[in-house]
Parts: sequence; structure tokens; C-alpha cells
Amino acid sequence: MLLINGVWTNAENNRSFESTSPSTGESLGFAADASAGDLDRAISAARSAADSWAQVTPYRRAGLLNAAAENVLAAKDEIGRLMSKEQGKPLRAAINEIGYAADFLTWYSEEAKRIEGTTIPSARADQRFVTVQAPVGVVAAITPWNYPVSMITRKLAPAVAAGCTLVLKPAEATPLCAVAMFEAIQSAGFPDGVINLITVSDPVSVGKAFTTDPRIDKITFTGSTAVGRLLAGEAAKNLKRISMELGGHAPFIVFPDADPVHAAKGASLVKFLNAGQACISPNRIFVHRSIYQPFIETLSARTSALRVGDGLADGVSVGPLVNPAAVGKVQSQVDDAISKGATAVIGGHALQEEEYAAGHFFAPTVLSDVTADMVIYREETFGPVAAVIQFDDDDDIYALANDTHYGLAAYVYTRSISKMYEAMERLRFGIIGINDINPTSAAAPFGGMNNSGLGREGGREGIVEYLETKTVGISVA
Repeated sequence: MLLINGVWTNAENNRSFESTSPSTGESLGFAADASAGDLDRAISAARSAADSWAQVTPYRRAGLLNAAAENVLAAKDEIGRLMSKEQGKPLRAAINEIGYAADFLTWYSEEAKRIEGTTIPSARADQRFVTVQAPVGVVAAITPWNYPVSMITRKLAPAVAAGCTLVLKPAEATPLCAVAMFEAIQSAGFPDGVINLITVSDPVSVGKAFTTDPRIDKITFTGSTAVGRLLAGEAAKNLKRISMELGGHAPFIVFPDADPVHAAKGASLVKFLNAGQACISPNRIFVHRSIYQPFIETLSARTSALRVGDGLADGVSVGPLVNPAAVGKVQSQVDDAISKGATAVIGGHALQEEEYAAGHFFAPTVLSDVTADMVIYREETFGPVAAVIQFDDDDDIYALANDTHYGLAAYVYTRSISKMYEAMERLRFGIIGINDINPTSAAAPFGGMNNSGLGREGGREGIVEYLETKTVGISVA
């Protein structure tokens, strides 16, 4: 179903597309396959509602966002099971994500009441300046499949809190999760047209419409760098505001003063989270040669203990990849690395027999002796492969870590306060975890540098993306 102007409806041509489980291949249901006419109606609804929604008090917006958060949490078990089936992640991780999604709704319910202006002194005695913040207008949002509910609220909550209306297109791999989330959010009582949901099997036409339609004022996108470039290029032609959270190639640095066992435990937790399908997943694990052996031994032992399978099965900690192409990409990177001298200490192959036959599974893998000439050293993997690299010189490690076109996340393990500050200053990444594998929160800005995107989501910075500053000069003579 599509949500257009407060009404749940089929696509106008009654077309639909199937959603299937990446674990079992079973059909989970069908989503409405929106037409160009449906998209036009959704944009029109958002445009028509924009002026009236902008006049709604911040306290009223806050109340609706809080109610939406309560609805989402009330449905967490149902949505969590659906997410585990449709996206593949283990049920516990799915339910945790729903809590994270609710955090954005509650955080921005408070930020709605913190939209403030300033007063500015003038050189003229008879003049005063003030600034006020106004909503951008109509927002077009495109969200990914790997975090199919939290990425919805990370965009919807600040947009709505700022006084914007929204048309959201979720990933075609996880449309049912998006429908379930919008059912919970819309039931809070948002006025017709404020939030609109379009599901579609072919995202290209929607991206084109979002970047060219004059009724859209801003685009927010989470996805690949390649698609982000295309959207940014089209948006620039039409002078549309755009913010993007794109790919990453995170370094994970373990200095010689760190506890290698503790660091390896952290690496295993963050590397195999969501089967490695996270933009902040560490892709290059740099370990000082002096502690390399205990690190690799601990990482390998923990990796071998991971259970792969259907996210609803007991004890499963690593689910499937999104599709066969993802499995092929990971296998290609592993094969390339081994052909150039790396060793698969654990794993290194797709899982295709018995319980894995109908799904898209890859064995959690540890590669040792990875070098700079390997594809996995240069390209984002988006899969459960830990590529470990030895280093000798602390001074050289920053050049190695920064040797990427990306700049989203980085991780550092050290006991030294001076090393901590040095890493903060010298690493060119938007998010840095120091002895911390989860440097994210609804209250903290999230985003990257270079090819990892534009703008920030989360925190105070997240709502600024949806506001325009007006300067007002007042003559008091």
C-alpha cells in the first residue's frame, strides 16, 4: 500500500512487486508498485500541506513525534520479526534497531522546540537585525535496505520537526518494513499530506522526478556513492538542496599500547554487525606488528564461533547478504586477496548447502596479510570479511588510514590520551570511535567527508539540514 495525502491506497494501475526473504527465498508479500501518477499525487499532497504544516506550533509537532515513537515501540515485536524476515538480520538486532528508530522521533520532538533565531548588532543606530529559521519546504527522502526502519526516522523526524512535509521512497528490497513503520507513525495523527510513502520496484524514475520536480525543495539520500553522485549532479542542475550519507571504507587502528584481546573483541562485534552490511563497518583493520599475533588469534576464535543463518533462528548472530550479487562481490574480493598472498584464516567462501541453499549467505571470514594491491584494501566490501593488515610505524598509520576516497567512520584502540587526541586531529573521517565500536546516537551528528557524503544526520546538526535562515533588518527610526 501507498500512503498519499493521509490515505492508504493501491497503486493506480494495481501493479505490485514481491518481497522475498534473503534467508529462505520465501515470498513475504507484495508491495504497491507506484506509477508516475502516484508519485505526482504524493508530491502534490506534500506541497499542498506544506504551508499549513509550517504554521503548526513546534509543541504540536513535538507531541505528534512523541506519539509516533510510542506507536513504533508498541509494535516493536511485530516490526522486528518482519524486519528479520525481509532484511535478514537477527531478531535481537532488528528489535534494537526499532529502539534506535524511536530515539530519532523522541530526540527531534525536543529539537522542534529548540528552533531559535538570533539578534545581530548593526553599525547603524536606527537599525536592528534578527534572524529566524524557516522550514525548507517539501522534502524527498530515499532510504536504504540495510537499516530499513532507523533510516526512515533519521530523515523523517528532523524534517517533520522543522516544519517540512515529506515524500519517502524506501529501498525496493525492504518495502514491507517501510509500510509497517509508516502505519505506526501515521497513526499518531499527522495531518493529511505531511508524510507520504511511495514504494516502487524501479528507483531510477523516482530519483529523476525528485531531482527535477520544482515542487521538491530538498533531497536526502542514504545509499551508494555512485547513486549519490548521480542524484547530486541532477539536483545541482536544478539548484536543489541535498544531503547524502554514502559509502565508507573505515580503518580500524590498533596501536601497540592497546590490549589486543580487547581490541579484537571490539573488531569482531562491529565487523560482523548486520553481516558487515553497514556503511560504518571497518574494512581495513590495521594492527601493530608487536601485537598482531594475539589480535589475529582472538579475532579468528571469535569469528569461528559465530553462527550464520535465518535471523529468526535461535543463536544466529550473522544473517544473509541482500542478494546473490552481494555474495558474488564479496567472493570476488576474497578470491582476489588470496590470489595476491592473503590467507583466509577463517571462512573465505559462500555458504550454499543444506539450510543455506535458498539464501544468500557468506561465511564470516578473517583475511590475514592483506596488502595495498588487493581490491579489498581499496573498495568497500559490505560483507562479513575482516581484512587485517600489519603496520610498524605509528607515524605512517595516519597516511595509510587516510589513503581512501571515503571519509565516513574510523576506529582507534589505544590507552594513550595523546594518541587519542592525535587520532582525532589527523584522521580525515566524520565519525571516530576511540576504544568505542558504536560512536553513534540520535543525539550525535552522523555523516562523512569526501566521497562519503554531504551534511549530517542526527544531533542538532540534523535539523539544520531542513531549515532556511532568514535575515530581517528593522529600521527603528
